[in-house]
Amino acid sequence: MKHELVTPRLFLRAWQDSDRAPFARMNADPRVMRWFPSPMTDAQTDGFMARLDDHHQRHGYTFWAVDVRASERGTCAFAGFVGLAQPRYAMPFEHGQPLVELGWRLLPDWWGLGIATEAANASLAFAFSELDLDEVVSYTVPANIQSQAVMQRLGMSYSGTFNHPDAGLQWWAPHVLYRARRPDTTGVTEHTRIGCQMPPHARQASLMGHAPRKAVSVTDAATGAIPGQSPNPDVPVERRR
Repeated sequence: MKHELVTPRLFLRAWQDSDRAPFARMNADPRVMRWFPSPMTDAQTDGFMARLDDHHQRHGYTFWAVDVRASERGTCAFAGFVGLAQPRYAMPFEHGQPLVELGWRLLPDWWGLGIATEAANASLAFAFSELDLDEVVSYTVPANIQSQAVMQRLGMSYSGTFNHPDAGLQWWAPHVLYRARRPDTTGVTEHTRIGCQMPPHARQASLMGHAPRKAVSVTDAATGAIPGQSPNPDVPVERRR
């Protein structure tokens, strides 16, 4: 069963043929792909889209296509993707089974509106309440402060670093890891940590060769965030099947 999600502004839906052209344009944009190995060719995008659709068919969830139904910039039939997927690679860090990653990628015209945060919050709520997962992870290269800010807004916990198994000795091998755990009804949430216990902002600054910068808190990062949303299974999300 291919699940789809609806939030106050967004429809996280199954992929369709009309997404192919804007998806290829997004994956070829150097701004979007700044923290990835390289922009993607049309053929690579076609293969990626086919894998996402197949993942949706087999597991019931995927990196959903994002349809913006309402925003201060209007509407958009395809603004990018946000959702959940099982990585293709054996990841070198401790994790539960199945390992599920929370990920996102948006066209630049739709940055800065809190869309990734809103859609990711809905995805986490779905993961914990409907998929009955205990944990969801997210990761990126240390220099990608913007994505780490989203992870922090979601309440995810910094959990160390690892080298991506597909990177070898390339520049993008080091990744920072964040985890979201199923909310504890007693009010105490445990987070599994690996590697160095250095505070997240100091650790990522060290990896980048910079002086530590202030960590992005939920309050500091409120610009573009969705008021009143929190990463818990009670977030009002309509599910479509």
